[in-house]
Amino acid sequence: MLLADGASVRARPGPPDGRNSPYRLAGAQHACRTGRRNNGPIEAATPVTGARITPPAPETANRARAGSRLLPAVGAAGLLGVLGSVFLICAGAASAPSMYVPARAGGWPDWLAGPLRGIEVGLSQQGFQTLTLVMCASYLIVLLAARSLPWRLLAASIVAAQLILLVGPPLMSQDVFGYLAFARMGSLHGLDPYTHVAAEVFADPVFPFIGWPFQRSPYGPLFSLASYGTTPLGIAGGLWAFKVVAVSSSLGAVALVARAAGRLGQSRRWAAAFVGLNPVLLELAVGGAHNDTLVMLTIGAALALTAGASPRFRSASVALVVGVGVKISAGLLLPCMALAVPSRRERWWVAASAGLSLIALVAVGLVGFGAHALGFLNAVGEQQQLVATHSLPAETARLVGLSGTPSWWRDLFLGAFLVVLALALWRTARGADWRLAAGWATLALLLSTAWLLPWYAIWLLPLAAVSADRRLRAATLIFCAYAILIHLPLADPLLSPPGGRIHYVVHTGIPGFRHRLELTGFQIVRDVQLDLRW
Repeated sequence: MLLADGASVRARPGPPDGRNSPYRLAGAQHACRTGRRNNGPIEAATPVTGARITPPAPETANRARAGSRLLPAVGAAGLLGVLGSVFLICAGAASAPSMYVPARAGGWPDWLAGPLRGIEVGLSQQGFQTLTLVMCASYLIVLLAARSLPWRLLAASIVAAQLILLVGPPLMSQDVFGYLAFARMGSLHGLDPYTHVAAEVFADPVFPFIGWPFQRSPYGPLFSLASYGTTPLGIAGGLWAFKVVAVSSSLGAVALVARAAGRLGQSRRWAAAFVGLNPVLLELAVGGAHNDTLVMLTIGAALALTAGASPRFRSASVALVVGVGVKISAGLLLPCMALAVPSRRERWWVAASAGLSLIALVAVGLVGFGAHALGFLNAVGEQQQLVATHSLPAETARLVGLSGTPSWWRDLFLGAFLVVLALALWRTARGADWRLAAGWATLALLLSTAWLLPWYAIWLLPLAAVSADRRLRAATLIFCAYAILIHLPLADPLLSPPGGRIHYVVHTGIPGFRHRLELTGFQIVRDVQLDLRW
């Protein structure tokens, strides 16, 4: 019998128990005398018997070959389903003003509809629902076959889907015009977006397109100052700049998550498909040009930096602080990651790195906004005084027959979140995977907040993608399905509150300001049910 390096083994009969066999001793003495090492015949200490290898049955082999060919074909069909549904939704939304482009309230200029305007596909409510369901089903098919798909095909499909969204109109939200409004307030009108609201500059051309005229900016100072750079581009140029940022940061996050998954010994293809083709990311986050894609990018960077044999926790902490400079929610991962550092000394260095980065963030805020550098924290607190119609606290309050969503009911959910967070930190300190702990803590936050916007679900995607826990992945997919479901008519009988949607009309004397939601004074407006689907 030949060994891997070419040496041969000659079997000789011997006793069953070869621990003190003379054959073994003789062979060892012979090797010592000759000084020979794996380059000649070696006598086996125990008998070597031949083993017959039975070839697989022809039917089994044929089925295996057919399965190996079928799975990539099914996955390719799923990719076509995602791309086709994304294209038809974007083209249909661009064809004419509809509820799927809320910014139509400000008019329907060519730069808002985008280059797909001339296709004239049309998009009815039933058509939107059908295309969305096709996208979701195709996404699940891709996940089943992702490991067998060629990497280039999968990557090209992810890029293509997001480029289609880039040239389409802003879907399902007007938040991107809020970014523009806050930027123009500071750079053109000299108003601090942390202390003033867009309604104070109602003559600005961006005002008819915004949906939150009485809200102060809840975004971090890094994002707020960077957004000032869009002002010279005008409204149209600023919109497309934010769309490019959303697509670029989303694709960057997908690449980083795939790299992290590969370093952790998991499938890069599956992780990339799980994040990059997720309907919530495509239809809601990238489609609406939300800055949550920037938060997802910083989370992806932290995951990639801490994966592999040489984790870089200090750099990862800096990445997460940059995320805090966009939205404070990125800071939820910091304590979980810090507790995962193996040595106590390095843990202190990571804490120091995060602390210095936070000090630098505050310094940037002080330069840009003076004493109100942390004003976004107040705006975030004010948001929590509102209740989204389809948040879990609101839905469960209706289920048990409560009137509205009382503050004590919301406090119960907050307490549950704190318990889950404490448990996640405790498990991380005892050696559990910090990514898994952070994933469950993030999911608990999304389930407990009364101010739930559906695109927040993408915060969870990178953590679930690199996790080996099927329960977290399944819970993430269920939550994403819920975020999509609340936009579809088929969910109305189940999820819509009795009495229909609640609207608030403002009479301020401002031209063109009728039929807007009354959001003045978040501190005193409580238990207000807001339908955030359109």
